[in-house]
Amino acid sequence: MVFLSGVLGASLFALASILGGLQIEGYSTVSQYISESFATGLPNTGYLRLMYVIGGFLLFIFGVMAPTVLPKSKILKIGFLLFAIFYGLGTITVALFPCDFGCPSDIENLSLSQFIHNIVGFFTYLITPLGMIATGVASRKWHYLNGLSKVSLICGVIALTFVFFLFTDSTGPYIGLFQRIIECNILFWVVYTAFFSRVSKYQVR
Repeated sequence: MVFLSGVLGASLFALASILGGLQIEGYSTVSQYISESFATGLPNTGYLRLMYVIGGFLLFIFGVMAPTVLPKSKILKIGFLLFAIFYGLGTITVALFPCDFGCPSDIENLSLSQFIHNIVGFFTYLITPLGMIATGVASRKWHYLNGLSKVSLICGVIALTFVFFLFTDSTGPYIGLFQRIIECNILFWVVYTAFFSRVSKYQVR
């Protein structure tokens, strides 16, 4: 279940983000948010939102179940639960409450959907890398988790670094690029951990 939910959840998220950009003429993956590809007012976005909802649910399951195939550790469990709540459920929430057309940053004219979208997105990107870093720190205790520890720390730190860039220049020309670097590091960590879970149960704990 950990393997399937992780790989399928990450794949659905990645596929939805690619398809969303391809169906909009002139869409830029460098300067536009992923959310702009399924914003309110755009046609043919229902299937994209559904893909994000299903992907988010699978990623939530992954975050909840991953600690069951790893050594017992409170920090490890907290790290994965933070991921499950803020990234898994967060993905579902931003899909159900899409941003307004163009994802405007004008606070005075935000719709309720845009407001919820922004708040959830903020905490998702702030907390998720911290959860990944927490799993990396906790994993250092066991030698056979050395690979997981390194990947978690590297991906978490890179993601957090670009979260800082994104938050400090949320309307700049490279927001799409920054966001995709964040997402790539998170999803790579998910897939790596999912494959790692396939062999971890055979290790001596």
